Amino acid sequence: MTEFTGNHILSVNQLDRAAIGKIFDTANIMQPYAQRKKQTRVLDGAILGNMFFEASTRTRVSFGSAFNLLGGSVRETTGMSTSALSKGESLFDTARVLSSYADVIAMRHPQSGSVAEFAKGSMVPVINGGDGSNEHPTQALLDLYTIEKELSSNLQTIDNMHIAMVGDLKYGRTVHSLSKLLAQYNNITFSLISPKELAMPDEVISIIENAGHKVIVSQDLEGNANADILYLTRIQEERFDNPQEANKYRGQFRLNQQIYTQHCKSNTVIMHPLPRDSRAEANELDTDLNLNPNLAIFRQVENGVLIRMALFALTLGVEDKVKQHECDVTWFSRK
Repeated sequence: MTEFTGNHILSVNQLDRAAIGKIFDTANIMQPYAQRKKQTRVLDGAILGNMFFEASTRTRVSFGSAFNLLGGSVRETTGMSTSALSKGESLFDTARVLSSYADVIAMRHPQSGSVAEFAKGSMVPVINGGDGSNEHPTQALLDLYTIEKELSSNLQTIDNMHIAMVGDLKYGRTVHSLSKLLAQYNNITFSLISPKELAMPDEVISIIENAGHKVIVSQDLEGNANADILYLTRIQEERFDNPQEANKYRGQFRLNQQIYTQHCKSNTVIMHPLPRDSRAEANELDTDLNLNPNLAIFRQVENGVLIRMALFALTLGVEDKVKQHECDVTWFSRK
């Protein structure tokens, strides 16, 4: 992908390393605005259609906050039952109508391929906020951005690193998209740790292996936790035909400070796309890790705003105009 302006962001397959670099460079420019040190009104008058037809907190609010921080306004639709889709309207018709109200649309939908189908009817750029178990490209980008920043603080790079992906790798769209992005780098070791029934899809493993990377498939967290990045995912109960079936996998791969100290390197970075399941039967990331300086989950959240600000600026063609519309912050901010 060489040109962002006016184009959809539907899949990580659109992005080569040059495009990723451009997104990351633009995200770096957004730091003072996300931290409330300055404000910019570069998208003053622009409207984001935030269309979330599946439950979401972080992604939906992050998209809206990112657009507001660039000076734009947000209009939201949440849930299938409150939209015309529940009355039988097609995705194409919905897209044609909603895109007449907005300048860019962020969309999440429970069915794989639905956002791409929606984009066919849209007159404005559409950014995929997650389509079923298929992809979550903006999460993958913020994860990759986080990995790069966390490793650089340890004088490491993404090339030659070791990442352990843990949990529901079958339905976890975040690890699917992240793996495809990482495949573009060099000499990475992937430890894929999950129950056999929730293993990484063969299609994704083939992409990794065909790119020349090493893949270790395992059901043992403690024996494979000695990685540079430890990326955990929750059990995606909403993807199961019978949600109760998810219970037999819940809590199989827990991480607490004791396990971390015994089996991880002293600088192993802990990541999770959130929400983490804090119920007693799951407790996948123990709260005793909250003060561990290598717990990067909340830095991921902050980086998500930067990445989404960058994507809005790029798709609307204002990435080189952000500073021109800069002004001082007039309110008290703790950031």
